Amino acid sequence: MDRMLVVVFDAESKAWEAKKALHELDGEDVIVVYDQAVVARNADGSATVRQIDDPRPIGTLGGTALGALIGLLGGPIGAALGAAAGLAVGAAADVDRARICEDFVEDVRQKLTPEKFALVAEIQEDTTIPVDLRMEALGGTVFRRALSEVKHKVHDENVAAMKADLAQIKAEHAEAHADRTAKLQEKINQLDSKIQAQLEKSKQRRQAAEAQANAKVEFLKARAAAMKAKAPQRHA
Repeated sequence: MDRMLVVVFDAESKAWEAKKALHELDGEDVIVVYDQAVVARNADGSATVRQIDDPRPIGTLGGTALGALIGLLGGPIGAALGAAAGLAVGAAADVDRARICEDFVEDVRQKLTPEKFALVAEIQEDTTIPVDLRMEALGGTVFRRALSEVKHKVHDENVAAMKADLAQIKAEHAEAHADRTAKLQEKINQLDSKIQAQLEKSKQRRQAAEAQANAKVEFLKARAAAMKAKAPQRHA
């Protein structure tokens, strides 16, 4: 199951140890690590990505569920996120892109107080026990949530509602007196622009979700091939 994992520590060194532990579990084929980053919560409430290394081929961090979650924890994700260490990020992400619920973000925020650190990772695991044992041994507080399927229902409903409003205004425009047609036409233009923007936003989200899903499939295929190549050759 694909999950978002956040482990909060009092010391940055422990977060780095946790990152190494996840890498080891990945190497042992216990879990799959798609993306991970060490994040610090600053005194002003913002979050800073300490370092992003060994990038996974599922897209730049800013465009992934992991990047969206980091943004929700502390503010707008910069365009260069994923390429630079020590980059502050913030709240320009949304829960749709993070694919987790707001209650999960709030639970993490309450624990990830200023001057604390977190290992944030998108992983695949069949059981929670191996990760929990390693993280708890390091003194970490573990939060995890299964990643939801990308849903577009709310956006589709918003578009449907705006289209209904547009139809109503157009009907009023057709019967309006001359002194009102200009105002109604302005409303029609504004609403039509909002609908087109919403449709484009939904299209971009669908495309991004599809691209990440395809990238994960290719990543897992490559990982399986690498694991097979490392396995001892069987002798007849």
